[in-house]
Amino acid sequence: MTAPVPADVLSRLKAVLGQGGWSTDPERLAPKLIEWRDRWSGTSPFLALPGTTQDVAAVVGVCFEAGVPITPQGGNTGLVGGQIPQGEVLLSTERLKRIRDLDAIDDVLVAEAGVTLAEAHAAAGQARRRFPLGLASEGSATVGGFVSTNAGGTQVLRYGMARNLVLGLEAVLPNGEVWNGLKRLRKDNTGYDLKQLFIGAEGTLGVVTAAALKLYPEMASRAVALAGVASPKAALELLARAKAETGGAVEAFELMGRLGVEFALRNVAGTRDPLAEPHPWYVLAEFASGEAGSAEAAMERFLAGGLEAGLIEDAVVAQTEAQAKALWAIRENQSPAQKPEGATWKHDVSVPVSQVAEFLARATAAMQAFAPGARIAAFGHVGDGNIHYDVLRPDGGSDAEHAARRDAGSRIVHDIVHELGGSISAEHGLGAMKTAEALRYKSPVEVEAMRAIRRALDPKRIMNPRVLF
Repeated sequence: MTAPVPADVLSRLKAVLGQGGWSTDPERLAPKLIEWRDRWSGTSPFLALPGTTQDVAAVVGVCFEAGVPITPQGGNTGLVGGQIPQGEVLLSTERLKRIRDLDAIDDVLVAEAGVTLAEAHAAAGQARRRFPLGLASEGSATVGGFVSTNAGGTQVLRYGMARNLVLGLEAVLPNGEVWNGLKRLRKDNTGYDLKQLFIGAEGTLGVVTAAALKLYPEMASRAVALAGVASPKAALELLARAKAETGGAVEAFELMGRLGVEFALRNVAGTRDPLAEPHPWYVLAEFASGEAGSAEAAMERFLAGGLEAGLIEDAVVAQTEAQAKALWAIRENQSPAQKPEGATWKHDVSVPVSQVAEFLARATAAMQAFAPGARIAAFGHVGDGNIHYDVLRPDGGSDAEHAARRDAGSRIVHDIVHELGGSISAEHGLGAMKTAEALRYKSPVEVEAMRAIRRALDPKRIMNPRVLF
């Protein structure tokens, strides 16, 4: 727990922010002090609500001078506890809501940190452009949040993660200075690419206040299908076929186990089983093309070839946008559908795509031995090797007993990931949850290099002090 914030510092923060720019009301703070899975909760004596970059700079400057720690927070959709303060000043970006610019020639959208992903999508759509970062939490996830965590999502296979979609940044450094790096260049070979330090830094190097986001043309055709398959190995063979047959038109390629689908059918109202019979695994594929009718034709060829090769057991193609959304809802509700099922060990991991089937087989065998009766719900972005591997308590078992074994069980899963050349955090970050554990897997050289960067920019370690190295 962080030391109490001195009264004179609180007074100075109130003065620089002015009326409406701060709160100490427990009811106002309450929803920002707990993450949506209820695993992480915290405290804060002061909620800073800056409305401009200059306000952010003033807050950070006061805290830097006094050595008072800050926890930045966007939409509070993080899953590893990095946005939950433990006594620090809580700096929310919720009032940084402006779309500063949208240029269809540069294909760029300049948005402030508090703009939600859904709002960014809508703004891009008004110019017949798209920002291709897709998250289930798009209504609450913010620009500052997904930049600071280097969020992934469902279109990584084609467009990359957040760091591939950011052209420039504006950020307030830990000493209160503003770095204006809001360039919109595709090429700038003049030294270190500073924006990449802030992308994925989880608020440890400063506060991102705005970003120049890369836009793409809208697609003329799009096709979504869900296929039942026998195994992850079959899914990987289908992925290779999809890439080869579409010429790069694969937008998303998702994998879901049957148990996760059953949770959605049971716990999410309005969910229907899309296929006549249950299957061990499911692939959700989306193709998109700039040529009218091309994605639909490619999907038809892909499914026909998969059926003929015996890789697909059954499939359904969305005929309308509503049907496509219904198929996607099954995938996007995989995590929410688990909440009524009790205690869960959640793992956001990545391995080389070629090792996905090996990881699932080894991890599941290990979990069955370690926690007999535990239920495995595995799903994720098989196209980029990112699997959400969740181990739920046995049906009717004890939540407390299962939760008590979480760390030991996760160590087993993460050791397997490491042996396969993977990462214990694929898209959620390390946060407070995995920072200490990551030291087990990262080399001393890498850790010291990260610490040196942090010391250079934040010598007092006031920015999100419990996160990263």
